[in-house]
Amino acid sequence: MQFPAVLGHEAIGEVVELGEGVADFEIGDHVIPFLMPDCGECVFCKSGRTNSCVELLNRHYPSVPRFTLNGAPINVMAGLGTFAEQIVVPVDMLAKVQKGLRADHACCIGCGVTTGLGAALLVAKVTPNSSVAVFGAGGVGLSVIQGARLAGATRIIAVDTNSSKEKVAREFGATDFVDASKSENVVGEIFAMTGFGVDFAFECVGIPALAVQALESTNPAWGLAINVGIMPDGSEFTVKPMSLQGGRRWGGTAMGGAKLKDVAHFVDLYQAGEIKLDELISHHLKHSDINRGFDMMRSGESVRSVIMYDDEDRT
Repeated sequence: MQFPAVLGHEAIGEVVELGEGVADFEIGDHVIPFLMPDCGECVFCKSGRTNSCVELLNRHYPSVPRFTLNGAPINVMAGLGTFAEQIVVPVDMLAKVQKGLRADHACCIGCGVTTGLGAALLVAKVTPNSSVAVFGAGGVGLSVIQGARLAGATRIIAVDTNSSKEKVAREFGATDFVDASKSENVVGEIFAMTGFGVDFAFECVGIPALAVQALESTNPAWGLAINVGIMPDGSEFTVKPMSLQGGRRWGGTAMGGAKLKDVAHFVDLYQAGEIKLDELISHHLKHSDINRGFDMMRSGESVRSVIMYDDEDRT
């Protein structure tokens, strides 16, 4: 990201104006922006096997800028820039949702919740009565835990270096917790709990060494590890060939493999009470307190902070 830039990519909002030729939306519709476009025409969109779309870069970096600062074009995160009060979004990056949703909860469905649920339900396809390990109990990891619970996993092990995450992880469906800050061998602990390793593991932080741990914590004959966290540019993995030779599989996902229709489906699950969002939102902030939100994210004080665009005092 080149600065200056408008950051932010999770939100819920209301349509206030329509571009020329827009027919599928009306002013007043409630929508959730989604950073993965769905043009419906490219080979990827037509395949039904991926949420990748050839229009991704065009949507994120349009030739005609959607934002300007003092008359000059300005960069926008993921083509959305939801830290602005009003944004301009292509129609194939908007999911229409029902009115009346709690905005401070539903806004997270646009990325973190969808990424986690999708990783478990759409990509890994966690099976009933299976065992799962989730490395990282932040907003995405907690959503993976929820997805594993919905899929019927009977043992869900949350792994985090922040012991305060245990309580919320268990509220979301974790049956066990490993405090990685106190463990000399996380993989060994998981094997001691399960006998032969978990059936599914998810790395939800973005640390290469942690991704290798996730892989090695799975059953050596059929385990599946999914890289969910975004790694720093230039990251590389080192893994012993025999870690995969017996039948383990290792994969990755962007946005949990979810498409626009899946975003709307996850909203329905929230409305039906099948997924929790109340406990996910730990802080409500004014826009002027946005840097405090970043600080709490780094320190682990918050689970998820949301920015409210109104004049009410929030804590």
